[in-house]
Amino acid sequence: MDAEVARRERPSEFDIELQLLLDAIFLKYHYDFRGYARASLKRRVTVALTRLGCATVSQLQDRVLRDAALFQSLLDLVTVPVSEMFRDPAYFRAIRTDLVPVLRTYPSLKVWVAGCSTGEEAYSLAILLREEGLLDRALIYATDINLASLARAEAGVYEVDRLTTFTDNHRQSGAPTSLSDYYTAAYGRAVFDRSLRANIVFSDHSLATDSVFAEVQLVSCRNVLIYFTSPLQNRALGLFREALVPGGFLGLGAKETLRFSAHGDAFSERHRTERLYQKRMTA
Repeated sequence: MDAEVARRERPSEFDIELQLLLDAIFLKYHYDFRGYARASLKRRVTVALTRLGCATVSQLQDRVLRDAALFQSLLDLVTVPVSEMFRDPAYFRAIRTDLVPVLRTYPSLKVWVAGCSTGEEAYSLAILLREEGLLDRALIYATDINLASLARAEAGVYEVDRLTTFTDNHRQSGAPTSLSDYYTAAYGRAVFDRSLRANIVFSDHSLATDSVFAEVQLVSCRNVLIYFTSPLQNRALGLFREALVPGGFLGLGAKETLRFSAHGDAFSERHRTERLYQKRMTA
């Protein structure tokens, strides 16, 4: 029986090769995926093997170490930059109705969108703050580990066929204006107003390895922690706790929670269903 248990617990060749790949990426490119949830990573690396024409993870590792462009392709597949503007409209409605009255009391505002992907959430918050008369005194830090995604985010250009969803989400968020006020559409693309970008700083930042860079009143990090192991989740939440001013707000994704976190006691629930939390004044 003991031998059978040991056999089942022995890592597979795929698991061993995956660990070596993650170590190699960290040593070569300083991207640390070692704290990411393995089930999700295994699915994405399996897809990458097919997309990049590799028979094994070891072959992928060999190519990635010698080809920075191939590493960028792998990064796109591993990080899966997928988002939409005003995604989960009730979340933005809760910010608009419950958080904005408090945010108005600050002479200046700093917001951190962690894991901003291709920028949809950063622009959504910029639009919301403009509609609430706060954008002129706000600065939004939009960070991600994927430089290609950040470049697309900074361009602020999205496919026109996505606008129907964006517009419907925006309307459901309680917006007093039309989303069309903020973009110009032509040739199958929608270019968002450059004045929105004036209040957004796009920058690379890793929740796995980097430190806090600013004091902020609001952190929005949604659908990122679900891809982390528990220790990495705690590290990221520790960064958010450190960055937030006393009384500042933290927004998480619908499947994410502070429950069971090492930092849970530092926050109170502000809006349970929309995963909005407030840092305690003494935390």
